Amino acid sequence: MNRFLFPILFFGFCQAETKKPNIVFFLVDDLGWSDVGCYGSKFHETPAIDQLAKEGIRFDNAYSTCHVCSPSRASILTGKYPARTNLTEWLGGRPERDYEPLHHGEKLTALPDEEVTLAETLKSQGYATANYGKAHLRVDPKTYGFDEEITGWVRSYHYPFGSAYNEKLSAKKGDYYTDKLTDAALDFIERNKDRPFFVHLEHFAVHDPIQGRPDLVEKYQKKLTAIPKQDGPDFILEANPDGPALTSEELTALAENDELQVHQDARVWWVKQKQDNVEFAGMLEATDESLGRIRAKLNDLGLSDNTIVIFTADNGGMSASNQYRGINHPIESLDSRFASSNLPLRGAKGWNYEGGIRVPLIVYWPGRIKPNSTSHSLVTGTDFYPTLLEMIGLPTLPNQHVDGVSFLPALQGKDHDRGAIYWHFPHYSNHGYQSPGGAIRLGKYKLLEYYENGSVQLFDLEKDISELNDLSKAEPDVRSKLLKMLHDWRREVDAKMPYPKTATSKPAKGSRVINTKPSNTSKSGSNLASDVVKFAPGWKVRDWGGPAMKPGLRTQWRGRQKVLLTHPLSKTAPCVLSRKIDVPRDKKTILELEVTNHPMGNWRLGVLINGMEALSKDITETKWHKFQIDLSKHAGKTVSVELLNQATGWSHEAAYWSRIKLVH
Repeated sequence: MNRFLFPILFFGFCQAETKKPNIVFFLVDDLGWSDVGCYGSKFHETPAIDQLAKEGIRFDNAYSTCHVCSPSRASILTGKYPARTNLTEWLGGRPERDYEPLHHGEKLTALPDEEVTLAETLKSQGYATANYGKAHLRVDPKTYGFDEEITGWVRSYHYPFGSAYNEKLSAKKGDYYTDKLTDAALDFIERNKDRPFFVHLEHFAVHDPIQGRPDLVEKYQKKLTAIPKQDGPDFILEANPDGPALTSEELTALAENDELQVHQDARVWWVKQKQDNVEFAGMLEATDESLGRIRAKLNDLGLSDNTIVIFTADNGGMSASNQYRGINHPIESLDSRFASSNLPLRGAKGWNYEGGIRVPLIVYWPGRIKPNSTSHSLVTGTDFYPTLLEMIGLPTLPNQHVDGVSFLPALQGKDHDRGAIYWHFPHYSNHGYQSPGGAIRLGKYKLLEYYENGSVQLFDLEKDISELNDLSKAEPDVRSKLLKMLHDWRREVDAKMPYPKTATSKPAKGSRVINTKPSNTSKSGSNLASDVVKFAPGWKVRDWGGPAMKPGLRTQWRGRQKVLLTHPLSKTAPCVLSRKIDVPRDKKTILELEVTNHPMGNWRLGVLINGMEALSKDITETKWHKFQIDLSKHAGKTVSVELLNQATGWSHEAAYWSRIKLVH
C-alpha cells in the first residue's frame, strides 16, 4: 500500500550493518489468564510457555482492549482503542435480538483502510512479514502489511480444516490444524532467516470447537483418571449485573430449572468452575508444542539471540455459554463448548470482568531484560506497537498508535505507570449475554458501567481480584472520579453508544438483526415457499427460520448454478421440505439429492418416507455430497417424503441444495 510512506527515513541507532531484531508475535485465541502453568494452572501442562517465562519477563496485569477477538487484534496492530476506530465487535458480530431493549451501537465490520498497522511500518523498514491463523480483521491481511498469509475461519482442527485453509495449507487426513499452521510459520522463518522478519502467528486454538489432538487427549484422560476429583461444582450460574437482582435461593432454583426461557428471562448464565476438560487440555498442549517448535527452529538457525518473542492472548478464557450458538445448551453438554475455568478471576470471554479481559503476557528479549522476572505494570493491547518500535530501535509514531504507551521501562525493570486503561463494548455480548458496557482501570481500582440500566460496580483489584466486593457505595468519591474519567474518554474518542428501541427506531449501521419470531419471508425479500417451488416443483417448505442467512435461491454456490438455501427454525426444529410422490409400478424410481454446508457450520440431512427414517447423514465436509434414495419398494403407492435440514449446533447450520430430483 502506498497510502502513507511513513516518516521514518533512517534508523536512529546506526543499524545498517547489524541485522534488526526479528519479531515473533505468538497470539492464542481465547486463552484464559489462569490456563497456563506459570499463571497457576495445575491441570494443563505448558512446558514451553513456562520456559519462555523463565527466560523472559511475565506480566500479571496485562489486558486485552476488548473481551472478544477482532477489536483486540486490531488494537495490537494499530495502537488504538476499539472505540476510536469503531471496530468494537468481532467481525460479523452477534445479531440483535428482538427481546433486547437496546439497539447495538454503530460499528465497522472490517479494519478501516486508513489505519496504518504495525505490519505496514515494519514492512516499510525492510521486514519480511507473515500472518498465519485467525486474522479476523479484513478478508486479506496482505492489504494491511503482510507479505504472506494463511488465514481464515477453521471449521475443524482435524483435516479438512475448512475452505480457507484447505486451499493454502498443505495437509492430509490425520493432520492436526495447530501443527500444520506451525509448519507454515517454520517454513517462513527458514526462508527469511537472512533478513529481519515479523511473524504474526495467530493460533485459532484454543477457540471452539474443542478438539484436542488425539494423542494428547489420551494423555489427559489418563491424568484425569489418576488425580482426585476436584471439590466444588462443575458450573455455577452467574447473574447479569444489569438484570434482575437475584438471591442465592433464586439462583439455586434456576440452576435446577435449565430451561431456555426461564434462564433468558432471569438473565443468568452457566460459568465453568474447573479445569478438567481433556479435549481442551490437548488443544492447549499442542499450542504449547507450537511455541516450543518455533523456538527450537530459531535456535537451530542461530537466530534466538536476535529475536523478540511475545506470547499473549486476544481475550479471556471461554468459560461461559455462547449466545450465538443458542442459549439453551443443556448443562451436560457445556464441556464440549466452554471448556476451561478462569478462576480466581470472575466472568469469561464476552464480559468486562477480569476473566474476560485479563490475559497472560510473556516477553522474551535476550540480553535486554532480567530472566525469570515479573512485572506488575499495567499493559494493554494498544501498547505493543510503540513498545516494539522502541525495542528494535525505531522512533515511535504517536500520530498512528494514538492510544499506545510504550512499556519499555517495565521491560527494563523500571517503574512504569501508563495511566488509565479503558474498555467500551456497545453491544450485547456473544458469551453470557452481558449487557453493553464499559470499564476503566486506574491503579488498583476498576469501575464497570452497564449501559442498559446504568448499573455501576467498583472493585479494588489488589484486595479483590475475583471482583466479589462491590465498593461503589462504600467509596463514592472513587466511583465519581472514575465514572467521570470514563465518560470524558468516551467523548474524546467519539465512542458510539447503544440506544433504546422504540416503535420507529432502526438498528445502527453495521448491525445484524435476528427476529426471534419466525418469518416465511427471507431477509432479501424473496419468499422461500415460492423459491422452493421454482427450485423443485411440487415440494413445499415448513418450519424454517434464520433470516440472517437469507434463505432462498442463490444464483451460484461452490461451482453449482441455481442453488437453494434453507435454514432450521431452531436448534431443535428442523426445516422440512415435503411432498407426496406417486411411485410408478413399472419403473425404478430414485430420489437424487446433492447438498453441502456452509464452511463455518454443519447440519444433519434426514430423509423420512411415510415418517420412517430412510437416511440420516451429518454434512460436515464442505463439498458436494450426492445421495440416491431408492423408492422402488413403494412401487404402485403414494408416499409422503420429508427432507430435513436439522441443526447439529447453532452456527451457520444452513443447507445448500443443488439437486432435488426424481429420476425414473
